[in-house]
Amino acid sequence: MNVELITKEDLKNLKTEMLNEIRQLIGPGQCENKQWLKSADVRKLLNISPGTLQNLRINGTLCYTKIGGMMYYKMEDITKLLEGKE
Repeated sequence: MNVELITKEDLKNLKTEMLNEIRQLIGPGQCENKQWLKSADVRKLLNISPGTLQNLRINGTLCYTKIGGMMYYKMEDITKLLEGKE
């Protein structure tokens, strides 16, 4: 049985690669154009389930604004979350 160790540097590299891929998926300039995202957009962008998004709201990891039953998230908050600058 082979054992592989994952270092902090490996995790940082993974984070950087994931951020770059997400930025490519979003496309240039789209982040600036869309300041607020709906829950479905956030889930699609982060590739997470509704329950995971709910957990991010509950534990205060991701701030949101609720307007008439719809929840909106600031793009800059999502970017900070992805970059680890909470």
